[in-house]
Amino acid sequence: MAKNLLIVESPAKAKTIEGYLGKDFLVKSSYGHIRDLVKGDMGIDTENNFAQTYEVPADKKQVVAELKKLAKEAEMVWLASDEDREGEAISWHLFETLGLKENKTKRIVFHEITKPAILKAIESPRTIDYNLVNAQQARRVLDRLVGFELSPVLWKKVKPSLSAGRVQSVAVRLIVDREREVNKFNAAAAFKISAKFSTGTARETVKAELPQRFEKENDAEKFLQDNIKATYKISSLETKPAKRNPAAPFTTSTLQQEASRKLGFSVSRTMQVAQRLYESGKITYMRTDSVNLSETALTAAANEINSAYGSKYHQPRTYKTKSAGAQEAHEAIRPTYFDQHTVTGDGSEQRLYELIWKRAIASQMSEAQFEKTTAHIAISTRPEYLVAEGEVMKFDGFLKVYLESSDDDENDEQENENILPPLAKGQDLQLTVMQAIERFSRPPARYTEASLVKKLEELGIGRPSTYAPTISTIQNRGYVVKEDRDGRSRSFGSILLEEGKVSKSIKTEITGAEKAKLFPTDIGEVVNDFLVEHFTGIVDFNFTAKVEKEFDEIAQGLQNWTTMLHAFYKPFHKEVEVTTETADRANGERLLGIDPVSGKNVYAKVGKFGPLVQIGQNDDEEKPKYASLMKSQSVGTVTLEDALEQFRLPFQLEDYQEKEVSVGVGRFGPYVKWGEAFISVPKNEDPLTIDYARAKEIIDEKITADAPVAHYQGLPVTKGTGRFGPFIKWNELFINVPKAYNFDFLSDSDIAELIAKKVEKEANRYIQQWPEEKIALENGRWGPFIRFGKDMLKLGRNPVTNEKYTPEDLSLLTLEEVKKLIVEQVPNAFEPKTKKKAAVKKTATAKTTVKKAPAKKAAAKK
Repeated sequence: MAKNLLIVESPAKAKTIEGYLGKDFLVKSSYGHIRDLVKGDMGIDTENNFAQTYEVPADKKQVVAELKKLAKEAEMVWLASDEDREGEAISWHLFETLGLKENKTKRIVFHEITKPAILKAIESPRTIDYNLVNAQQARRVLDRLVGFELSPVLWKKVKPSLSAGRVQSVAVRLIVDREREVNKFNAAAAFKISAKFSTGTARETVKAELPQRFEKENDAEKFLQDNIKATYKISSLETKPAKRNPAAPFTTSTLQQEASRKLGFSVSRTMQVAQRLYESGKITYMRTDSVNLSETALTAAANEINSAYGSKYHQPRTYKTKSAGAQEAHEAIRPTYFDQHTVTGDGSEQRLYELIWKRAIASQMSEAQFEKTTAHIAISTRPEYLVAEGEVMKFDGFLKVYLESSDDDENDEQENENILPPLAKGQDLQLTVMQAIERFSRPPARYTEASLVKKLEELGIGRPSTYAPTISTIQNRGYVVKEDRDGRSRSFGSILLEEGKVSKSIKTEITGAEKAKLFPTDIGEVVNDFLVEHFTGIVDFNFTAKVEKEFDEIAQGLQNWTTMLHAFYKPFHKEVEVTTETADRANGERLLGIDPVSGKNVYAKVGKFGPLVQIGQNDDEEKPKYASLMKSQSVGTVTLEDALEQFRLPFQLEDYQEKEVSVGVGRFGPYVKWGEAFISVPKNEDPLTIDYARAKEIIDEKITADAPVAHYQGLPVTKGTGRFGPFIKWNELFINVPKAYNFDFLSDSDIAELIAKKVEKEANRYIQQWPEEKIALENGRWGPFIRFGKDMLKLGRNPVTNEKYTPEDLSLLTLEEVKKLIVEQVPNAFEPKTKKKAAVKKTATAKTTVKKAPAKKAAAKK
């Protein structure tokens, strides 16, 4: 048995570190947190200084048991979780849960997983930093208090099954506020004047623009008319040097933003890939506010730049962190070895690593140098002048490696980038063409995941570890959707001066198209408005940023964490009580106008099954009429005319092949109903425009798609494409078709092979089944498991042998024994619904132990 047990939170990290240490070290993983606040109960005693009640989840009991055994046998236990607050809390939980002793425990930290870094950390161990633990505890407790007390209010006042969080609610508010800015925006039109000139030399052209714009079409037309007989001369010419400096190395926030822009990664994907790169020793720690590079890194970067590009490309630089709430003193995100320009691994890891390498190496490179030329072109018939700008790169510097992207890149702005031919003051130019194009002001841009992270960081809300889970949570809860939306057609005026003649035309363009933007849902807007009205502090940007600063002060030992929580909780709890007692139900109801047929009010609101429009009220003699809104419509923007149109649905069309045909909209969107079959209408098609001919097309397309492509054992085989890709269907079995097969040209032998494999797999799938109980023992990809309804539960170890269950063990398990295994993981699984809440609380309390707050322990140590 090894003398030293070193515990990290990730198995991949453990594997990497194990290769750096000798036989005296055994490296094991805790697989993240080994315990958490109890489920089904708040787990926090607000009357006893916020003491927490923890439990070890069922899926971690085996890990804890193994670590306890190894810890007892080891001479020294090394806690090597990440060096931030979350990592410090993991080490504290390990210390408490495993029953470790201070004289046999050492805490080490490192920001890169390399052999020198690991060995250096072991040479300089420390004890658990309880200030960092307290900061993590304060965040965890405060967020649990907010969620546990706010969510029931939302259930009563808005809709069941809703939940609220502190940082998440602020993020939703930002998106809702921006959406309303966009919806209220009225575009202003103005005419932009541009011209193209010839110098008289073949292929030499000069592009120029008028610095001002004309609001009225008549003024723009007159400007062009006045230019019909004009002559043009360069009245002034200015050439001056310009330079551009590289961006700082990546922080968590800037990495998420740039990976979104350049690679199209979501924030959560960026962090998952970065985590793998860190754990395999390829990059430094990926949760950081810092833009600093260590002396070692600066030396390594200098050596690589001098070697790969030459000394003129190297310029040592230091950067200062701008974020006011920057926490732990990490380095910026960088490659651990600058001489590795790329890495092996999957495509995502390779692309993200190369982005990190380029950004880090560019930060230590020379500035890019340009020569910028500005020419003013005088017009003989007008007092205004046109401006031509261009630049020539003299030295590429850091641009040889990397150019930072921007959220505000616009195609028409890029058109201004221009290389001018040689020009001289007083030189005559010949007009080739002049154009006045109507351009419209733009509304504020909707948030992308990247720009939302940037905004949260600017406001001081959240920290590196919170951005990805925050953005994932608000989407998973259905408050926000990330999607592409088609633009709409818009007309614009164009006036052209060419060959001495002015002509006018009306053209069209597509505007408002969105790609991967964040939109609030109707329920997201209703929840946001309810919180803004009744819980101002929770969704107030300054308050949320202030809370983050207080967490930072706790981490630095400048504030007591329970004092901070007491100051927050008392007024918050009072708000919860008052709101529960006095607030009206919220559904975002809007009065749209009056139905001209019935004379009754028409409303838009969020109902039990989603957004809808309603004619009449519940207290009328006749029951109200309801119609669902389509996905492209929202409660906040739907008009009276659009609402009344929805009451045309469903409508009947002529029969087709002796079956009734109708068009309607349901829970999953618009449909054509043919007999008893519901056929989805193609995306973005308005169901109100579907006539008999179009309905027939949709039905025929469905018939063709459902037609058998073959027969197997006398039963038809059909093809389709679903959520998980292409499939064939046979005898009620859906069989995925791997890429190795040509889906468009499946042969009979291919189909027979696919079906045979699926049948064999299904035959081996079930070990035992109890269909009436919705319970089964199944063989899965990672081994056998219990299926209980929709849940997949672990089997754990056989209590008799303390080993994994053998196939024979599983075949002998009775239903009652399996139910006991289910109850260990789902305590209230078989309790009557009315007793569930009490059962959960009772069970959770019985299984957990109340631990004193770490601050008390720290005080005792002092």
